[in-house]
Amino acid sequence: MVSAIIVTHNRVAFLTEAIDSILSQTYFQKNPDDWELLVVDDGSTDATPDLVTSYQKRFPRVRYIRLDHGGVSRARNQGLRQSAGEFIAFLDSDDLWLKDKVQVQISYLRAFPEARFCLTEEIWVRNGRRLNQKRRHQKYSGRVLDKVLPLCLLSLSSAMFRRQLFEEIGEFDEDLPVCEDYDLGLRIALRHPYHFLPVPLIIKRGGHPDQLSKKYWGMDRWRVQALEKALKLATSEADRSLIRAEIVNKSRVLAAGFLKRNCRPEADFYLRKIEMHSTRL
Repeated sequence: MVSAIIVTHNRVAFLTEAIDSILSQTYFQKNPDDWELLVVDDGSTDATPDLVTSYQKRFPRVRYIRLDHGGVSRARNQGLRQSAGEFIAFLDSDDLWLKDKVQVQISYLRAFPEARFCLTEEIWVRNGRRLNQKRRHQKYSGRVLDKVLPLCLLSLSSAMFRRQLFEEIGEFDEDLPVCEDYDLGLRIALRHPYHFLPVPLIIKRGGHPDQLSKKYWGMDRWRVQALEKALKLATSEADRSLIRAEIVNKSRVLAAGFLKRNCRPEADFYLRKIEMHSTRL
């Protein structure tokens, strides 16, 4: 079975298209008893419950999980725990799957049983207009720790996971209000190769004001937190050196930003990290 999981919070304006993009999957239409959709509502105050209920009346494989607002990681973990599928695929409520996404990824994972997950290329849309990705956003296959340290290259909407991967590396970190995908991507890269399918099978939409990436200044604060976790998990000195170097890079950016804002204690916090990790490189 494939478990598709949408986490949403006050996104009723996007949710219909997201759900429809899952229901239109060719694999689900060919295999009507081999999938489920869990919509995890992270405390929405809009018409999300009514919308999902209307789908449940027509599609019995749509499940609705209502939570108090507790953040995207907690909501994803609840969806993961209540799902039944061997294969797990998340869809952000503002993104869309193209109709062959699940079919292509299921075929790949069945052909390569050693692969713990695979991800696909994306079509980026910002404020309704298609956007070309920059070179630094290029995706890779293989051992990619050095590639995923500078920025997150794991797009959850494009990925399909075997359940056993989460049993091996753990769930989403609920202590991270953002950058939980970056954290997950690091933990995967420390243990397993990435499997990238260079065909665009999702539409990733952005530019709207409620995106988490726009909610916080200094996102590298949580990336440094994720990097320090990864440092404890690394088993080779080569990996530890790569991680320490990235902690230094991101801490420099943060220290400069805090100094610019006249936040000396916060700047000193990251200056101490620079000193500590630089001496160990």
